[in-house]
Amino acid sequence: MKETNELTVRGILIGAAITFIFTAANVYLGLKVGLTFATSIPAAVISMAILRKVRDAGILENNIVQTVASSAGTLSSIIFVLPGLIMIGWWTDFPYWTTFGICAAGGILGVMFSIPLRRALVVQSSLPFPEGVAAAEVLKVGTETRDGAKEARAGFAVIVVSTLVSAAHTALIGAKLLSGELATYFRVGSSATGIAGGLSFALLGAGHLVGLSVGTAMFCGFLIAWGVATPILTARHPADGDAMTIARTVWAAQVRFIGAGAIGVAALWKLLELVGPIWRGMAASRASRAQAGVAAREDRDIPGNIIGLITLLSLGPIAVLLWRFLVGGPLAAGMPGFVLASLIYIVIVGAFVASVCGYMAGLIGSSNSPLSGVGILAILGASLLLTPFAVSASDETRQALIAFALFVTSIIFAAATISNDNLQDLKTGQLVGATPWRQQVALMFGVAAGAAVIPPILDLLNQAYGFAGAVRAEGLTTDPLPAPQATLISSLARGVLGGDLDWSLLAVGGAAGIGLLLVDAALARKGWLRIPPLAVGIGIYLPMTITVPVFVGAVLGRLYERRAERAANPAVLKQMGVLMASGMIVGESIFGVLLAGLIVGSGNDAPLALVGDSFAGAAEALGPLVYAALAWGLYRVAAKRGT
Repeated sequence: MKETNELTVRGILIGAAITFIFTAANVYLGLKVGLTFATSIPAAVISMAILRKVRDAGILENNIVQTVASSAGTLSSIIFVLPGLIMIGWWTDFPYWTTFGICAAGGILGVMFSIPLRRALVVQSSLPFPEGVAAAEVLKVGTETRDGAKEARAGFAVIVVSTLVSAAHTALIGAKLLSGELATYFRVGSSATGIAGGLSFALLGAGHLVGLSVGTAMFCGFLIAWGVATPILTARHPADGDAMTIARTVWAAQVRFIGAGAIGVAALWKLLELVGPIWRGMAASRASRAQAGVAAREDRDIPGNIIGLITLLSLGPIAVLLWRFLVGGPLAAGMPGFVLASLIYIVIVGAFVASVCGYMAGLIGSSNSPLSGVGILAILGASLLLTPFAVSASDETRQALIAFALFVTSIIFAAATISNDNLQDLKTGQLVGATPWRQQVALMFGVAAGAAVIPPILDLLNQAYGFAGAVRAEGLTTDPLPAPQATLISSLARGVLGGDLDWSLLAVGGAAGIGLLLVDAALARKGWLRIPPLAVGIGIYLPMTITVPVFVGAVLGRLYERRAERAANPAVLKQMGVLMASGMIVGESIFGVLLAGLIVGSGNDAPLALVGDSFAGAAEALGPLVYAALAWGLYRVAAKRGT
């Protein structure tokens, strides 16, 4: 039967509804873990489960639903930059319309920047686009075959079960009946270090999704940070006190910047690798458009003149946002110059970053694309350009320059996050016979939906938990969200413009990054498991309570996939594992957002607590046992539903 329904109001509304759930989950997960997850596949499964009884719904409409939901979920990566304005004390909350404007205008720019790359990178290249291909297979199986309808129902059930189990486990931790992490710190001579791991289903699911290569690389980063760097640095400057305090202080103040150096070098190398392919791809795209004439439905993008018009219309609100940010402040005297220079910087760097992110998403997937490295390079560029104004500036002016650098970077980052997702969705569309221009319109609806929900979620989490390292602690709890990337990016801006950045630590990390690049290249020549240097740097930088369970999840995911490969239907079994991992993330993350609402509403930092501190010993004993049992049960459910 010929497909007639594609870009429908019904599909956009369903996609927007799914958006609210997955965007809230990704915002919480990103602030807690420093990772986000791709929402295309779970959104496609949910869409098929909702629309399977609607007679005129088909694969193209389901594709629009996942397009809207995935673009909005990806936009949540703005939390890698925007909380920095809270951390430096410039903002005390997230102004709704300003935050919405950053996300919406920057996100639509990202859509526009990436459209010209579709033919070159999606149609004419051999890039694998792993998540785009996987989402297309889910849509095909679930929509075109009778067995697929059963598989869609089974997949939906797996998401629901894993979501409920993950949420219930998080509730038991909130009730203080179970421990949320295991940790021990110790001294070795004059040095101090430790090992810790969070008992988190969100982290376990994230590890399953990122895979063994990235998970192992992050674990190598953990070994470098806590097995080498922290012991050496604590031994060089012995201090009195308990091992935990000393080790955590040295890691936060010094070791993390070594990780930042490794991340920066790895990201820069990746960008240099991609300059040639991106340039050739853009040239091929221009040639293709010149020869295309009247394209078939499956090859029609939004026309170039419309792209140019929308780009210009997006720059108008961005100029207003920049102007309003500067007016009445220490930089007001130079507003016209700052605004004009910022617009030029946003267009040039935004277009380049969009190309890089689109290519990297096609190469390694949206979830594995090194957005953190892109953010680091963008903030360093903005900060270095503003450095001449900070040389003899007052403290107030210097603070304004730091805030302005973060503000400009957040707009670029919004464009980067959407470009990271756009081409992945267009690959899915190509494989299922979708109309590109309709998908591109759906992407803009997704950007608007995500931009609408991100500000209140950010504000709620800030009020409830606050962010680690913030100048003014706003949270009601004593356990703030780490927000690792935002912490790093704001620290770099402060260090560059404040003139007190310890470049030697970044240099050590950069040297380590070069060594890791050589090791990874040697592993590639041997055909062995790759150790992506960027992921190693992230493993150095992230708290070990995050890194260790992500590695465990990656190992469990590989074991599960090996079992799936021996089954009669390996593809379906692997798909159930992906859906289970997505449910793990969604359950804990959504419950974390709901708990934030309870904390803010009650003014109590532990509104669910059923027991006092006297139960802590029992909670620590029960925590790992219950966690292991529930994880085993969820993997059993996924395997059973896939057979």
